[in-house]
Amino acid sequence: MARKIAVLTSGGDAPGMNAAVRAIVRTGIAHDCEMYGVQMGFEGLIKGNVTFLSPRDVGGIMQQAGTFLGSARSVEFTTQEGQEKAAQNLAALGIDSVVVIGGNGSQKGAHALSKAGLSVVGVASTIDNDLYGSDITIGVDTALNIALEAIDRLRVTATSHRRGLLVEVMGRKCGYLALIAGMAGGAEAIVIPERELPPARLAEILQAAHERGKRHALIVVAEGSQNNAQKLAEYFKQHDPHFELRVTILGHVQRGGTPTAFDRLLATRLGVAAMEALVRGEQGILVGLLDNRPGFTPLNDVVDRTKPLDLGLLDIAEMLAK
Repeated sequence: MARKIAVLTSGGDAPGMNAAVRAIVRTGIAHDCEMYGVQMGFEGLIKGNVTFLSPRDVGGIMQQAGTFLGSARSVEFTTQEGQEKAAQNLAALGIDSVVVIGGNGSQKGAHALSKAGLSVVGVASTIDNDLYGSDITIGVDTALNIALEAIDRLRVTATSHRRGLLVEVMGRKCGYLALIAGMAGGAEAIVIPERELPPARLAEILQAAHERGKRHALIVVAEGSQNNAQKLAEYFKQHDPHFELRVTILGHVQRGGTPTAFDRLLATRLGVAAMEALVRGEQGILVGLLDNRPGFTPLNDVVDRTKPLDLGLLDIAEMLAK
């Protein structure tokens, strides 16, 4: 009898998730497994929304943004009753293994399924890039390129009109996207939760840029910062920023981009590695990119832990913003 394995995507969607699903399904079929897809993440597990997947069902999805399986946050799954119901639904279908594609919250769910007796492998996917166990996660490269393209376009107008820009990017409580987008975009200042900048210091930076004769100024702000873009805009209504200031909040536009070649390849490599680990009998692990190749970290080490940000990059960005 063929082994039955399910795949689900959970949490915030990330460009490249579909490429991971494609790789997981087709690798599983190559190893004589029956593959199933769970609609709408852990909520779908609780409701029993599980369907058979053939090679054709995952054809033509690699280049698509989002997740064709859908995703939803499930409050019920955080309870023991919800987890038991999900496990029972899988057992009723003869499914004993699950691949969970997602970030921190999703891998906590994966860990819960593993403790419930299922064979589980997680795949690192979140645009926040804060998941412990992967140097970079699925979706990050696309989200960064979208943010940088927006910054480059905004800079053209800002230079033409001698304006200042406050650009807020996603990332929850992690400043990775803001740090890298700001560094690559040549920002005068970068505001992240890991190292907050008081508004008065930002005013000094803007004044110094104006006095150096700069035609524009750019501040990139992480959404999870204590002083996000809206709060800074309110501050500068009362304090002269020395530039006519404009605020742009990129928001979910960063999630919806067509996945870059890097994200498609990363998702494919991690998806294949996840399935091959399951076939070998390995489980209770997260597959991520470690030292430029798929590597494995126990889910027990991943949950309740976040990846630290390299603040040395912020020091470099600040040195170069002259």
